[in-house]
Amino acid sequence: MKLTGFQDRLAFVTGAAGGIGQALVAALQEAGAMVVATDTPGALAAGDFIDGDRLIWQALDVGQDSPDALIAEAEARFGPLMLGVHAAGVLSTLPMLEAPAQEWDRVMDVNARGTFNVTTAFGRAMVAHGKGGAMVTVSSNAAGIPRMNMGIYAASKAAATMLTRCLGLELARHGIRCNIVAPGSTLTPMQTGMWQDDDGAARVIAGDGASFRAGIPLGKLATPEDIAAAVMYLLSEQAGHVTMTDIYVDGGATLRA
Repeated sequence: MKLTGFQDRLAFVTGAAGGIGQALVAALQEAGAMVVATDTPGALAAGDFIDGDRLIWQALDVGQDSPDALIAEAEARFGPLMLGVHAAGVLSTLPMLEAPAQEWDRVMDVNARGTFNVTTAFGRAMVAHGKGGAMVTVSSNAAGIPRMNMGIYAASKAAATMLTRCLGLELARHGIRCNIVAPGSTLTPMQTGMWQDDDGAARVIAGDGASFRAGIPLGKLATPEDIAAAVMYLLSEQAGHVTMTDIYVDGGATLRA
């Protein structure tokens, strides 16, 4: 089955310079969408991100700035915003008793306030043009299960998840769908940056009883493309009656029903 609902439609992606974000930009382009891809100025400066006829790269700090102006500019060029993906996020692995308040502020600014800034801007644009739309927040399986030394991160992702579900309830009457994809361990720089040596992947897959962390039943890490595929389904016309749902893409790691 080929997913539909992308051809010549405007899509807006945050966190687009990251591993999952880049996979999403590629998938949206391949499906025929016109894409505004955003990330922090530092992230964009670190890579080779080139505009095209149907692709624009823009700097955006989601924790500090609303994307309303960027969305308006994109709509003036490409037409109404129909698809939104919020994939921007930061990690924290500090034990909570050792974490300064500034760490809480840093993570919440991006993961929680950033979700508010971005998804409500998506919603305002979609309500204004009256054609419906779909948005997906890339959260984390940590939003639904306790993790050692990840309390701040997990709390921020739980906030992002519930904010998106509540927004979906408010926007349902406008024909706007709001869903969440919750990745587990995925082969991205965020994941590999936590590894101490070349055995990092094997340890994640096996799990660690001492830290109360189950392994991955499927016996492999996710790829960015695995996560992008789930997001693309939720954005597509084939998910036209799906809203406020939270799809875990973690190989069964959370043992969640």
